[in-house]
Amino acid sequence: MPTPLSDRLTCVGVLSGTLSGLFVALPALVEVFTGETATTSFFLALAPALSLPLLAALHQRQSAAGGRFGETAYVISLIGLGLFGGAAFASNLVLFYFDDAVVEKALTGPTVPAFLGSAAVFAVSCALFGAALVRARVFPRVPSWAYATVLPLFAFLTGLPDSALTSALHLAVGTTLIWLASALWQPAGKTTPRAAARSSLPGPG
Repeated sequence: MPTPLSDRLTCVGVLSGTLSGLFVALPALVEVFTGETATTSFFLALAPALSLPLLAALHQRQSAAGGRFGETAYVISLIGLGLFGGAAFASNLVLFYFDDAVVEKALTGPTVPAFLGSAAVFAVSCALFGAALVRARVFPRVPSWAYATVLPLFAFLTGLPDSALTSALHLAVGTTLIWLASALWQPAGKTTPRAAARSSLPGPG
């Protein structure tokens, strides 16, 4: 019997979300002792792309309870994650290997506004999708609130020099992604009573 598409997406979301969280958190732990390296930069560059299936699985699971706001937040999150993922890939796998003089020259053109714009869209999209997670009450509240508050901060502060703050942010983001991914293992029917009641109400308009 073929596996339903929703089940396959859940499995892929759990796997990719867990890997994404590990690819964010573990390099931060390593860089505390070694500083930024080619290996840690490689994993950090891939983390945003791996979180895309997680985002899709989360939205699918809560779509009934999320309503139109959830759908809008999901679409904006896809755009924000795509932009931020491209910026992270370029920063960690392209600019990382350039000489300081080349990087400084590149950052005097449109690169900086492009990076800042990507971070801004990503921050807004995380706040919106996190709010959708909180409103739907399908997933645990702690990682839902963390998605709405920690990830927007991460969008801007991740570009700062390595410090205890940036390491803590990486760990918090990684933990949030892994927590939400693991929550997908809960059967779809076991939503909170309020989320189930909300899903049965007609949407606006």
